[in-house]
Amino acid sequence: MSSVAVLTQESFAEHRSGLVPQQIKVATLNSEEESDPPTYKDAFPPLPEKAACLESAQEPAGAWSNKIRPIKASVITQVFHVPLEERKYKDMNQFGEGEQAKICLEIMQRTGAHLELSLAKDQGLSIMVSGKLDAVMKARKDIVARLQTQASATVPIPKEHHRFVIGKNGEKLQDLELKTATKIQIPRPDDPSNQIKITGTKEGIEKARHEVLLISAEQDKRAVERLEVEKAFHPFIAGPYNRLVGEIMQETGTRINIPPPSVNRTEIVFTGEKEQLAQAVARIKKIYEEKKKKTTTIAVEVKKSQHKYVIGPKGNSLQEILERTGVSVEIPPSDSISETVILRGEPEKLGQALTEVYAKANSFTVSSVSAPSWLHRFIIGKKGQNLAKITQQMPKVHIEFTEGEDKITLEGPTEDVNVAQEQIEGMVKDLINRMDYVEINIDHKFHRHLIGKSGANINRIKDQYKVSVRIPPDSEKSNLIRIEGDPQGVQQAKRELLELASRMENERTKDLIIEQRFHRTIIGQKGERIREIRDKFPEVIINFPDPAQKSDIVQLRGPKNEVEKCTKYMQKMVADLVENSYSISVPIFKQFHKNIIGKGGANIKKIREESNTKIDLPAENSNSETIVITGKRANCEAARSRILSIQKDLANIAEVEVSIPAKLHNSLIGTKGRLIRSIMEECGGVHIHFPVEGSGSDTVVIRGPSSDVEKAKKQLLHLAEEKQTKSFTVDIRAKPEYHKFLIGKGGGKIRKVRDSTGARIIFPAAEDKDQDLITIIGKEDAVREAQKELEALIQNLDNVVEDYMLVDPKHHRHFVIRRGQVLREIAEEYGGVMVSFPRSGTQSDKVTLKGAKDCVEAAKKRIQEIIEDLEAQVTVECAIPQKFHRSVMGPKGSRIQQITRDYNVQIKFPDREENPVHSVEPSIQENGDEAGEGREAKETDPGSPRRCDIIIISGRKEKCEAAKEALEALVPVTIEVEVPFDLHRYIIGQKGSGIRKMMDEFEVNIHVPAPELQSDTIAITGLAANLDRAKAGLLDRVKELQAEQEDRALRSFKLNVTVDPKYHPKIIGRKGAVITQIRLEHDVNIQFPDKDDGNQPQDQITITGYEKNTEAARDAILKIVGELEQMVSEDVPLDHRVHARIIGARGKAIRKIMDEFKVDIRFPQSGAPDPNCVTVTGLPENVEEAIDHILNLEEEYLADVVDSEALQVYMKPPAHEESKAPSKGFVVRDAPWTSSSSEKAPDMSSSEEFPSFGAQVAPKTLPWGPKR
Repeated sequence: MSSVAVLTQESFAEHRSGLVPQQIKVATLNSEEESDPPTYKDAFPPLPEKAACLESAQEPAGAWSNKIRPIKASVITQVFHVPLEERKYKDMNQFGEGEQAKICLEIMQRTGAHLELSLAKDQGLSIMVSGKLDAVMKARKDIVARLQTQASATVPIPKEHHRFVIGKNGEKLQDLELKTATKIQIPRPDDPSNQIKITGTKEGIEKARHEVLLISAEQDKRAVERLEVEKAFHPFIAGPYNRLVGEIMQETGTRINIPPPSVNRTEIVFTGEKEQLAQAVARIKKIYEEKKKKTTTIAVEVKKSQHKYVIGPKGNSLQEILERTGVSVEIPPSDSISETVILRGEPEKLGQALTEVYAKANSFTVSSVSAPSWLHRFIIGKKGQNLAKITQQMPKVHIEFTEGEDKITLEGPTEDVNVAQEQIEGMVKDLINRMDYVEINIDHKFHRHLIGKSGANINRIKDQYKVSVRIPPDSEKSNLIRIEGDPQGVQQAKRELLELASRMENERTKDLIIEQRFHRTIIGQKGERIREIRDKFPEVIINFPDPAQKSDIVQLRGPKNEVEKCTKYMQKMVADLVENSYSISVPIFKQFHKNIIGKGGANIKKIREESNTKIDLPAENSNSETIVITGKRANCEAARSRILSIQKDLANIAEVEVSIPAKLHNSLIGTKGRLIRSIMEECGGVHIHFPVEGSGSDTVVIRGPSSDVEKAKKQLLHLAEEKQTKSFTVDIRAKPEYHKFLIGKGGGKIRKVRDSTGARIIFPAAEDKDQDLITIIGKEDAVREAQKELEALIQNLDNVVEDYMLVDPKHHRHFVIRRGQVLREIAEEYGGVMVSFPRSGTQSDKVTLKGAKDCVEAAKKRIQEIIEDLEAQVTVECAIPQKFHRSVMGPKGSRIQQITRDYNVQIKFPDREENPVHSVEPSIQENGDEAGEGREAKETDPGSPRRCDIIIISGRKEKCEAAKEALEALVPVTIEVEVPFDLHRYIIGQKGSGIRKMMDEFEVNIHVPAPELQSDTIAITGLAANLDRAKAGLLDRVKELQAEQEDRALRSFKLNVTVDPKYHPKIIGRKGAVITQIRLEHDVNIQFPDKDDGNQPQDQITITGYEKNTEAARDAILKIVGELEQMVSEDVPLDHRVHARIIGARGKAIRKIMDEFKVDIRFPQSGAPDPNCVTVTGLPENVEEAIDHILNLEEEYLADVVDSEALQVYMKPPAHEESKAPSKGFVVRDAPWTSSSSEKAPDMSSSEEFPSFGAQVAPKTLPWGPKR
């Protein structure tokens, strides 16, 4: 077989035609015989020789022989110079910055041109602009306008020349402004002024002025003449298709402007050189006069509707009549009611013109077809398909449908209109026979529900019943819904829509009042809870108000019963929320908050879990002592009792109830609680709790240490008595720094004033805005006396004095260390007194005090007390093993800080010893003697404490001893508890969670021995007070675990059931549904045999759980097996072609049949011996019914299959089976390789004959050597 392709005669001729202009002989190939193939030279002609090229050199050699023009660069550069006197910005210091630089940057960004600025010696500005020509011109205009000072000039030119300066669409003016870099303002047409204003640089103005005058001068050479010609004769002057006037304009070079037919003007305007203009005017006058003499007119009546056909598209028909007959046809304007058409021309031509007018008028006809408006869109078809068929056959016919009218208008050539009319009438008749429509009334408020979300409901009805449903838009407020389509489908759709509407009429809308604070809780995180409610009541629509509206109304809409059920459900939910949102505040002394929280939050967590409440504690840095408990009322009360009991256990807390009339409560509390707060602070921080306002209760509760509670009760009753008699109030002012001094240490001074006068004095709290204000309350005479005493004290404080005292320099450091903390405390306590110690390094013992006289005296006394303490200071050693130091210190050193504060001592811990093994230092000889024996013995004495164990306590002797006892009480103790080894891992818990929880709860350390030791002893280390609780807790946990072990043993009971493996799939159920139900119902584990394990009996099912439960599960399985044994299986022959339809999409149809008849239906696998065999399994009566149903379906579906196969024959004609004869490829004669010459046929495999692109080819060896 040849390896070249065969070319047909036509394609070969096409291929050759581009190569050789001479006639080519081509052998034709046909199916009967084959002529001689073409010669090689015919098929592949050689290129022309050099000689031929030279001969033809005289002739144009085509596009390539043209001289290639050099391509101009698209980027140009221009330099502009702005003289100093014309520069707008002349500040020499700001070159390259300021306004000038900003302007340049803006110009660059706006135009895309690149600007470079430089200053010349004469301070002129040189600007180099680079970029595309258009960008450079725009940039230049901007530079001149914004960087150069502007001048202006006016040029007067005749008003009629202004339009030539503007040019077409203003292009001439824009070009002129760019070229001259000026702004040219031309007066408006309605402005009588002829002055043109030019703004720019002097140079630019000169250029622009010259250009404008040049344009005006050119126009001066041209003359303008106007000729009055009757409007009726304009068509004769213009000629058909304006040819006549065009010829005159071309010959004379004059511009002739004839007003269009729509403009009611008679004058024709001539513009041009005077001589040529005169010629043109003369010629047109001649035509006018000639036509005026020769022409006559006739008037004919033509229907108004036919006028447009006489005019033709763009007036072509009128021009056609004028060209053929020389007669002008005048048509009345479209807004006129006249039907008279006037023909003007030579009498002998009027007859022919009249015939043509009538022919044009009657060439088109207008007809109408009667068709109900609801059928219009069916006639048009989907996307105009039906109508397109008619318009494609008859493109000149225009078909118009008018909305709301029962007719279709056809317009076009008479013959075509008649054909189209017949076709449309046929379509209308057919549609009326097979289509129907119905209109139903449904309240428009239900329309959007009928449509459904994104049109889901209405689209389903349309698809299901093959109908069109037209629902009016909301804006129309119409109740009428129209259904169109197949009569049966229309009735079904009507029935369904009316059912939906009646269901909606039974709908109820209910407003539920739910406090807005609960809305978010009901909706849940990411809408989880509301989704659950909606799933529970799918027919109910629940709408919550916008949070911004602050509304409590939640709207429910749906069927009446469902709405009622949903309302009850939501009301119950809200009741639970209300019950769970009860809140109470419990005041607890701040020092006990940590005990309530417990180690790692263990206590508070336990209270929260057991009481099922939310407990919020104030922040550590907050002054608030109130703990807020939220939840059910009973639970909150229980949690409060537990928290108060913790406080009571830790301190001697008493609680007293005092009866004070409710009307006095507000006055006792005082403005912003100032009065009651002063009593609480004065009485050691007791808590006073008043009843809720409006409750009517008189009971006030006082809680705190017993002595303080009594004191507060006494003060509160006294104050209430005062309030009942007559209360008087006075405000005085004092600097905030004096307040502490006025109050005195422990409130001593202010108590003295109150005791002596009987008045109550209230100082401002830290959060009060007015920090200077002190309020005195009581009887008038008592208040006046207290005011007098306080004002005297304040006056003394305002008298500043300076004093000094002597302090031994060795004590100075104590006062100034820690950035002078001691001095700061003295200043705060004693009215801001200033204490100055001498500089370090000087040996002076003089200390200066400056401030109010009383404050200075008190501060001196305090400093003296501190010095006495320092001189009485002793150091006590407390030996505690180093391993316990961290425990003694407590978290962040809190325990040590507490002891330091309580006992006013200093505690220093030793440095940590790296090597805990005690080593003896080598003895050192001094003065030739042995090292002191006594000392060595002391150091090596194993009973003596190590240096790293000794804690040093400094302070007064009695305080040091008390602090030492407190430290020793903090040393942890270890006890051992016997716990069976096999329970250790359960006590530790997952990842140590169990043991960690116990350690946090009891504030101890629990050590479980390593597994390899197999020990039963667990060690507990901690404070002695906590050990008993921890031990009890551990033993309780052991009891729990032992009970769990016993329960685990009972749960491990196993029971085997023998069941035929063929029933296993049925017991398991679809996706394990049946077996899962049995497992959950009986709380057992059921294990089926492994099919792949040959050693395991395949009929054994293992049930594990409590004995009683396993037996119940076994009975349930055997019951299923009993039912399965009663079942029968029958094979039914079912044509395999209908299997897919019976199964349905994703098995939906077959599942429905199986559920309906309670049977199992199995279809054959692909490749089964009998593809038609279907197996039905179930109870005998169910199997028979299912088989009957399937066979009925087969009969129905098979009819469709046979019909579709019959159609298939016509749809797809059989493919041509005869194969074409093998192609011989492209054959040529007299090829070089077939002649007797020495040339061989090219070698296809040779890379030299057929080199690949980019490959290196070995050079051909020549007899005379390689080429040079």
